[in-house]
Formats: sequence, C-alpha cells, structure tokens
Amino acid sequence: MSPKSEGGGTADPWYLEGYASTLRAADRALATQLAYGADLELFIEWARSRGAAGPSDVTMRVLRDYLAFMTSRGDERTSIVRRRASLRSYFGWMVERGHLAESPAARLSAPRPNSRLPKIVIREQLENLLDDDWGEDEWATLDRAVCEVLYGAGLRVGELCGLELDSVDFVQGLVLVMGKGRKERIVPLHRRGLEAVRLWITDARDDVARNDSPPEALFYNRRGHRIGPRDVRRILDNRVARGHIHPHALRHTYATHLLEGGADLRVVQELLGHESLTTTQIYTHVSKSRLQKVHRQTHPRG
Repeated sequence: MSPKSEGGGTADPWYLEGYASTLRAADRALATQLAYGADLELFIEWARSRGAAGPSDVTMRVLRDYLAFMTSRGDERTSIVRRRASLRSYFGWMVERGHLAESPAARLSAPRPNSRLPKIVIREQLENLLDDDWGEDEWATLDRAVCEVLYGAGLRVGELCGLELDSVDFVQGLVLVMGKGRKERIVPLHRRGLEAVRLWITDARDDVARNDSPPEALFYNRRGHRIGPRDVRRILDNRVARGHIHPHALRHTYATHLLEGGADLRVVQELLGHESLTTTQIYTHVSKSRLQKVHRQTHPRG
C-alpha cells in the first residue's frame, strides 16, 4: 500500500491524518485526541532521530528503548503509562487498516503508575469554602454555585465546564452530566447546590452574558465565555483563605464521604461515572486510611 495519508493528502509513512480522523470519527474526547496526537508526535520525532523512517522500522525493542528513555530523564510514571497506551492505540490502528502485519506495541509493558491515595479536603477547609460569606455580587454567586456543584455532585472539572443550561432538573434535583467518552449519567444534587445554581441563573447569569456568550452554557467566565478549568482553579484559589484545594480534590472528598456514610461501592461507581469498579475501589482505601488515623489519634491504645 502506498504511503498516502488516508485523507488523500501528501505522502505520510506514519498515516497521521488517517489516525487523527479515526479518533474524531470515534467521538473520542477532545482531550484524548490531543494527548494521543501529542504523544505520537513526540515518539515519531524520537524514532526518526534513531533512524526510523516509518512505522515498519519500529520494533518492540525500539518501543522499550523509548520507555526506558522517558524513565531515565525523569518523566512521571503516569505520563509514561499514558504514552504507552497512545502507542498501543496507534499501532493497533495501523494493523486494523492493513498498514502493518502486526503491532510491535501489542505486548509492550509499562511501569505501574504510582499508587498514591487521592488527597481529600479536610473538614475545616471544606467548611471554610462552602459556609463562608461569599458576598452578593454576580461573581460571588457564580463561585458558590461552581463549588457547590463540584463537591455536591462529585463532577470532574471538565464535566462541570460542559454543563448546559438545561442540564439541571430542579424539580427532581438531578444533573445530566456528559462524562468521559461522551457517556451520559444522571447524578443527584443536594438542596443547597440546587439553590446556588438557581440563584446564579436567575440573578447573575444574564447580567454577565455578552453578545457572543454561548446561550446553552450554564456557567460563564468573566469574558462571557463558557467557564474553563483554569477559571475553576482561579475560583478555588481566590476563595480558600488557608491552604490550597485542587478542584479534583472535591471529587475525591465527595466519593470518600459517600463511602464513609455507608454508600454502596457500585452506587459510588455510577455516581462518579467510572467504567471499572477497580477505579472506584481506591476510595475504600482512602476511607480506611482516615479511619485508621482517627483511631490512632483518639483511642487510648492507638
């Protein structure tokens, strides 16, 4: 097969355009498309510097050397694991399309990611964040709604930023969330969270909207655009008087508090939108860790 790009463009022995088109057609999350593309470009640059003219020159030994190279320069293990997944996806696609007879990455192993427990927000910080006097201006109203939804529904930051105006069902107290892989799920939101969102919609949202503001977006930033992850980080940085809270820590805290309150692990899995129960099980370790700490600090023989 001649090395033309599948889009009909100039010759490309790596078929990058065709691979990118497949990711788009599969409706993969934009962040995944960008990450896989960037990972692949970095690998190709490295492989070319070592004499690889195309994918047919790449062997498992070459891929192992690449992983060893990333390890030796101090890359995070989580990054290496993701790049290995990117390479497996790409070379698997090359085999499916008939560009290669077999994938050199099929049995490629990678270092295990660090098994660090996710950090959660201590009770004092959480109370300081959610129970403080926020003020009454439009941006204070936004900040409270964002934080209440992050903790109250356990959303990923990207999921919160993607919420639409009609995502919240105020009658039933539910939020329609578009999760990873564009999989929808419905999660409940507590009364205070619903009140905060309603106040934002009725008292502030239209006041900060601009001519080019997306009418379907639930939350806007100060430029009138759909709120983004950096905006959420800025909200938390400005609102937390002592200590730093990462937005994802509110999601960890949400899951941990549910399990400590007696929620079934599979229910928490559904609420978080985890595809695998194994991913959710890490929060049981968090809960046990906290219980052990409390026991050590309070039991006479702890």
